[in-house]
Amino acid sequence: MLVDDDHNDNFFHEREIKKTNPTIIVIKKNTGLEALEYLQSKKENIDMLPDLIFLDINMPGMNGWDFLQEYERLDKELQSRVIIIMLTTSDNDDDVARAKAWSFVSDYITKPLTEEIMVGIIKKYFD
Repeated sequence: MLVDDDHNDNFFHEREIKKTNPTIIVIKKNTGLEALEYLQSKKENIDMLPDLIFLDINMPGMNGWDFLQEYERLDKELQSRVIIIMLTTSDNDDDVARAKAWSFVSDYITKPLTEEIMVGIIKKYFD
């Protein structure tokens, strides 16, 4: 799942993800709230949850930090099935530290997502 309000970034990142495996289904949500609503709608069918969420920080309305606060309130089984990676333009050390303070945030990557980075993520989390 891509959670980012930038449609161009979503288009580009989906393309990079599909380069690693064209059968990957990419779910795009433009806000943290849309992403939370999607996750909550799948709580009865956890096999429909995304394996991985790429989460932007800077979005209008519910930003990435707000999303993480709400995500923490979700069912722990749901949380244990999803890998969250912050994917953002911010290379600020404070943002990196803030993201790593959340136990369920697995990684922090600065944009853009590339095929090479995606291959590394697959090897690290799915092999």
